[in-house]
Amino acid sequence: MSFSASVLTLYPEMFPGALGVSLAGRALEAGTWSLEAIQIRDFASDRHRTVDDTPAGGGAGMVMRADVLAKAIDHSSPPGDPRPRLLMSPRGKPLTQVRVRELAAGPGVVIVCGRFEGVDQRVIDARGLEEVSIGDFILSGGEPAALVLLDAVVRLLPGVMGNTVSGDEESFENGLLEHPHYTRPQEFEGRQIPEVLTSGNHRKIAAWRRAESERLTKERRPDLLAAQPLVK
Repeated sequence: MSFSASVLTLYPEMFPGALGVSLAGRALEAGTWSLEAIQIRDFASDRHRTVDDTPAGGGAGMVMRADVLAKAIDHSSPPGDPRPRLLMSPRGKPLTQVRVRELAAGPGVVIVCGRFEGVDQRVIDARGLEEVSIGDFILSGGEPAALVLLDAVVRLLPGVMGNTVSGDEESFENGLLEHPHYTRPQEFEGRQIPEVLTSGNHRKIAAWRRAESERLTKERRPDLLAAQPLVK
């Protein structure tokens, strides 16, 4: 069974977007995964197809209605659907490579893309939405975040990457940032490829790469070192 993604959005025309090209696009064409973009407005009950209302208690902006979203979720993810239900939200748990791998190993995802000031908390609770964040910043809506999440997941599906080993040493896969990369020409604007990489000594190359990963992680993301002790 292929990986199945359902995205609930006010802007279905944003999909597949970048997911329709390169590795993800070829896998979509091949049927390795499927994508359905569902218009939330189709589940509104009034002639204006209203999906939002003023916030209870007052305040700026509008809030997405629980009743409309619940209908959209129930349509996309009926009882028995094993796929996790995600809500892209800046207050969610940060998306990690570990969670990406968990999602890639499953049957798919149902993603709700929020807009306006947010989503009525009652539908989050009632439909068991898992809030997920891609970073400590605010977007105009959940659609770009959904594209990011799906890109990270789809590339890990079996057969999507030509070389399955190519992802093993990437950033976050082993708790470290990835080491620097080099290729021809040997010299570029006076800068040489590190001699160890052309030595042919695979043990020394592996040690150099590990040391560089640790150095970069210590400089740029010391929080990763604190979270996961280095393996010697």
